[in-house]
Amino acid sequence: MPPSQDPALALRRSPLHEVHQAAGATFGSFAGWELPLRYPSGTVAEHRACREAAALFDVSHLGSLLLEGPSAFGTLQAALSNDLRRIGPGRAQYSLLLEPDGQVADDLMVWWEAPERFWVLPNAAQTAVVAARLGAEDRTAERALLALQGPRARSILQATWPEAAAVGHFQVAAVAFHGAACVVAGTGYTGEDGVEIAVPLAQAPALWTTLVDAGATPAGLAARDTLRLEAGLPLMGQDLGGRIGPLEAGLGWAVGWEKPELPAREVLLAARQAGPRWRLRGLLGGRRPLRAGAPVERDGQALGTCTSGSFSPLLGRGIALALLACPAPGHPLPDGTAVRVLLRHEEEPATVVTPPFTRLRPEDPGASR
Repeated sequence: MPPSQDPALALRRSPLHEVHQAAGATFGSFAGWELPLRYPSGTVAEHRACREAAALFDVSHLGSLLLEGPSAFGTLQAALSNDLRRIGPGRAQYSLLLEPDGQVADDLMVWWEAPERFWVLPNAAQTAVVAARLGAEDRTAERALLALQGPRARSILQATWPEAAAVGHFQVAAVAFHGAACVVAGTGYTGEDGVEIAVPLAQAPALWTTLVDAGATPAGLAARDTLRLEAGLPLMGQDLGGRIGPLEAGLGWAVGWEKPELPAREVLLAARQAGPRWRLRGLLGGRRPLRAGAPVERDGQALGTCTSGSFSPLLGRGIALALLACPAPGHPLPDGTAVRVLLRHEEEPATVVTPPFTRLRPEDPGASR
């Protein structure tokens, strides 16, 4: 049997695949899934819809892992970087799954739905790894995950599903949709307000259609990537992982430094004391897109490499996240530093900035320099 026909190599599909097909979506493969990349309106239109109104994303490829019972809290405290004592039931928290040497195995969200009930949402490629490490139940195949994001997201929900609209930023609640038990969290990956919704498979098409009919623009993963880059949010495997640990990525705030259960505690404390020699920084270029993998130089000396790059529809400029050498340990290159990004053997001037890039909206004079 040809490899393309081998069922073991078949891509997984969202429960909304036929809905996306009917809407004219273009698909691509990612982490073993066939996912909508864009719709006929195009990536830039979808991106702008999220920044200016509301966009709806199907992110069912993300893992849905369940931990329940009296041991669930302790399991997560011992495995993840952040400290759940900072929050409580009904709240969400960003955290990292760490290796014994302090490297990042995955970044993920924890939804603390009830006192002894937690949902963990890892990246698609790491779902099996995270489930095994945590001893969690993998419920990914039982539900769809939708993300409604943008300044009009809550008004759309208020008109269609008021109980979901009431779930605030980084809050979590069990909310029924047409009698189906859903979990709604005030989280996202775009830099805009909004919610992510776990909905049972049978009700997923009806919920998608309801939100689109109310004014949400269907958006694919291409727009989600440019949105998260503008928001300065790292992508696991590009801007995080390997030699980019919590400190190099500027994620020290996601580490529970005081908790005794902190994984790789001594390694991380020693690294914090020494100060990172590399830091993830933002780069603001000109009209050309900046690209992942492009070298970064200053005065003819190598500084580092772009880890993610694109063209920002919001700013009309090329932007990137880049891992750059610190002039001294723990002291990253300051904002305003002029650098050069090597794009296909041509030099593109850029400036070091602190993400998110959304703070440099066009009304800010800094965005038009």
